[in-house]
Amino acid sequence: MNTFRELHYSAEPLVLPNAWDAGSALAFARAGFPAVGTTSFGVAASSGRPDGGHSTQAATLALVAAMRRLPVHVTADIENGYSEDPGAVAEFVAGLAEVGVAGVNLEDSADARLVDPTAFAAKLAAVKDRCPDMFVNARVDNLWFDQEATVDAVLLRATRYADAGADGIFVPGLAAPEDIQRITAGIGLPVNVLAHPTLTVAQLGELGVRRVSSGSLPYRAAVDAAVKVATALRDGRPVPAATPYWEMQSGLIEFSNDQIKGDAAG
Repeated sequence: MNTFRELHYSAEPLVLPNAWDAGSALAFARAGFPAVGTTSFGVAASSGRPDGGHSTQAATLALVAAMRRLPVHVTADIENGYSEDPGAVAEFVAGLAEVGVAGVNLEDSADARLVDPTAFAAKLAAVKDRCPDMFVNARVDNLWFDQEATVDAVLLRATRYADAGADGIFVPGLAAPEDIQRITAGIGLPVNVLAHPTLTVAQLGELGVRRVSSGSLPYRAAVDAAVKVATALRDGRPVPAATPYWEMQSGLIEFSNDQIKGDAAG
């Protein structure tokens, strides 16, 4: 199997589904994805909390620890690292590395505001110094939060983060094809975008994108689907087919047994 880093340099962009719990991660792995990420929105929402409030640290660590038994590369969405202290962020990432995490997403915002790029670059440098093999995907949030929302501003931040040791650049909110092409051409690292509403993965690849993340879309779609099932039952309409209970149960039993065996061996 290719390393997680190598997946960013394949002929086609890496399609990365983002899980919110062990069950969704298991389903993505069984669907044949070589790598699975976590989604801070989905993890937070599963606990009834909003995204971005530093509420996902413990849950994310528990989730990736469970995911390590899956035959996939695991990458964790850790918001801004849950701290402003570069050393503390590097320490947390080192803990993720110990449970087999191959990559992390770090975002250059806090409380829905961009942070000083020099301070964020210091976090990246500390993480790479402590965990040189970790694939660090630096998220540039200009477009996501509509602050300094220009291609030039994105490229300026991305260049600073590349110099600090980032392995990839994630630009959520990047949508216009001409902007995608300018940014991928202007950054000497793999560029990650969220799933596009109109462009296919192949078309994004032609524009230079190397990784396409589902983000919280599967979680939000799953909630919508659950509501549709419940309202169909209530209103007397046909309900959709789903994976049989016993098929899903058998997969969970196998997954649980693998965890028990692994914990005992460790």
